[in-house]
Order: sequence, then C-alpha cells, then structure tokens
Amino acid sequence: MEERYLNHAGELISFLRKSPTAYQAVENISSALAAEGYLPLQECDTWSLVPGGKYYVTRNGTAVIAFRIPEDGGKSFLITASHSDSPTFKLKPEFEADAFGTYLRLNTEKYGGMLHHTWVDRPLSVAGRVILKKDGTFTAKPVVIDEDLCVIPSVAIHMNRSANEGLKLNPAGDLFPLLSSLQGKGAVLRLAAEAAGAKPEDIAAMDLFLYDRTPGVIWGPEKEFFSSSRIDDLMCAWASVKGLLSAEGAHAVQVCAVFDNEETGSATKQGAGSFLLRDTLSRIAESLGQDLRCMLASSFMVSADNGHARHPAHPELSDPQNAPKMNGGVVIKANASQKYTTDGMSSALFEEICRRADVPVQRYSNRSDLPGGSTLGSIADTLTPMATVDIGLAQLAMHSAYETAGVMDAAYLCDACKAFYEADLSSPADGVFQLT
Repeated sequence: MEERYLNHAGELISFLRKSPTAYQAVENISSALAAEGYLPLQECDTWSLVPGGKYYVTRNGTAVIAFRIPEDGGKSFLITASHSDSPTFKLKPEFEADAFGTYLRLNTEKYGGMLHHTWVDRPLSVAGRVILKKDGTFTAKPVVIDEDLCVIPSVAIHMNRSANEGLKLNPAGDLFPLLSSLQGKGAVLRLAAEAAGAKPEDIAAMDLFLYDRTPGVIWGPEKEFFSSSRIDDLMCAWASVKGLLSAEGAHAVQVCAVFDNEETGSATKQGAGSFLLRDTLSRIAESLGQDLRCMLASSFMVSADNGHARHPAHPELSDPQNAPKMNGGVVIKANASQKYTTDGMSSALFEEICRRADVPVQRYSNRSDLPGGSTLGSIADTLTPMATVDIGLAQLAMHSAYETAGVMDAAYLCDACKAFYEADLSSPADGVFQLT
C-alpha cells in the first residue's frame, strides 16, 4: 500500500479515536479550523464578515459550519454537508440500575439504529458533555472517561442453547452495560467530574453516551482495509474538513457543514432539518450585499455520507449493477424516491470534478426490493434549495459498533473535496451549469 494512503488512513483513525461522540468530533474540527486561521463566530452576535475572511460557527457543541469568503466576495456557494453523530446508547437521567442487589448496571436507551449484537462483550466507556453550574452560570464542557469502564455481557451458550439460531436483544435490559458491584455507585458522576476538571456537585446535568474502546486498526496482508468505530459518518466529515483546509481560493464561498442528529432524522436545532445552514448562508449573503435566493440558484452542495459496499458473504443483497467496492473511489448515490438527492445534472458535474482530480467514481443504488436509509441531502435542500449530489465511500458493517472501510478511499475523498472547493462552477440559467 502506498505511503500516502496509509498516512491518510492513520490520520483518520487518530481523529476517530479522539472523537467518541459528536461533542468531541466538533471540538476537534473546531480546533483544526482555528489552527488554520478560521475565526470563531457566535450566533448571538452581529457578524462583521470581510472578503478573504475565514470563519466558523458551532451550535449546541455538536454541529459546525465553516466558510471562507473569496477575495472578490463571491456570488454562489460550494458546500459539503456531513454529520457528526453515530448510533449508540445514551445514559438516562437516572442511570444507575441495581441488578438483584449485587451488581450495578447503566440504564441506557438507543440513539439511532445500531446493530445490537456488535455492542456485546467488548470494552466500553462513557463520553459526551456535562453542564457545569457556578454562581448561576451554566457552561457545557465535553468530557471523555478515558478508561475501560463497562461491558455488556452475553448469556452463555449453555444457558441459551438456541442463541446461534437467531438472537434478539432487548434494549430495555439485555443491552444494559455491567459497570461494577454496588460499591461503584456514584463512580460515573465522579469520573465525569474529574474529566471536566470539576467536582461532582458542580455538575447540573449530563449528556453522556456509550462508546467502543476497541482501537482502530489498519489490517490485511496488503494493508488495504481499516476498522474502527464511527466510520459512518466521521470519515466523510473528516475528509470534508481536510478538503476545505487544503483547497486554494475559489470564486465561490466555500462552506463545510457538519450537522448532528442525522441518525434520528435531522429534525433538531443542530440537524440538517433546522435553519442553521440557511441562516448562516443568509448572513454571508447579507455581508456581501447579495440576494440569497440568487446565490442559492447558482450554488452546489455535496451531501457526504457513506454507502454500503457489496458484502463478501452476501453479494445478493446488493443491486448487481450498482454495488461499489471498498478502495474503488468515491460513490455517487441515487434513489428514485429521492432518499438521495442526486439527479442527472448533479451527478454529471461531480463526476467531472472527480475525473479532473484523478479520483475514481462508483455508483450506488439499493436493490429494488430493499429500501435503504436516507441521508441529509434532501432534508437540507428543502430549506436551502440548490443543485445537490449525494456521495459517500463504500464500507462494510454500517451501524455496527466497529465498522470497516478501504484505506485508499480516505485519500480519494480528501482529493475530491479539495477539487470540489476549487471548482470554477457557475449556473447562468435554470438547468444550465458551466464548469470551467
């Protein structure tokens, strides 16, 4: 495997390890933006934006939008959109559960649609954020309990002889992690406070989630694959940010949006179904003296969320002619019911951008009798209508606690995002685009 592919994959694995929840992912993205001269903005302030300026704004600690204004101001937007969240389990407000007076378990509930069995018999811990109260001021702080803290133990085969014939796990009990004996009461609160540099009595509330502690690895005799938690969709979020930071200036305003709550429908204040993107674009347009509606008509968005590779054991589950492979390049996703927002024009434009950047392109469509999941492209388009293509990278075991993808694909998407941000793309009339 070429060194550049291994370097990209290694950097991505490091980012995934440091981003066990959306709070840490956005914190790490914000730090990367700040290191490259992007200035933080507050939604509650009046913005003073200037041509050539670089900025970012966050919402609720789990969504971030970064943008760079060209020196000549710009009359359109080039946007990538991805998401920071992944399926997991969230701790309930009262989360210490007594197990028959002997053990202490964590009372959790599902967040998103995960593969239940993949969370069993592996080291887990807790991360998210705590709300600190001091003198009437409430402050949110991301926290990671960086130790092997709990396990969801399976039932032995001797006690469930039919387990290998099909196992159904109930989230209301079977998937509660074992934390400790009863002597461990208060431990999670204490450890979360330590991670925040505070005292347990300083914590007014918490948003805490389980995360998998298994390290990400590059594997195989040719080092072709890597596995980690949260590949979907932090692989696309990471590559989008990398593309923005490495891109040269363009004639359009370059925008990188990372939303939260895609796994639960995007209908939150920090999701793609909110006014976060439209409000941000509107404020940019106002600062440039432009009409947002005119700018959107000439803009282009890349909705980036991973897709399914053809499974080695079950190729029959994929469409025989539209099933991508890992390390085959960027995947353009299409769906007749518009679960993916790709159409002929957006597909043609993005494929040409990739061709010019020497990035291979693949196609993905669901098998016609197996409806797939949706993503955030069509949702965002209802509030910010513009030409949009849905893309991703091919991976296996999507929504598992531990997923697998191709080493080369990490570099391919970085290259594609860089080329996209540098594209000289215009739309002089409805249904007409020019790519210089």
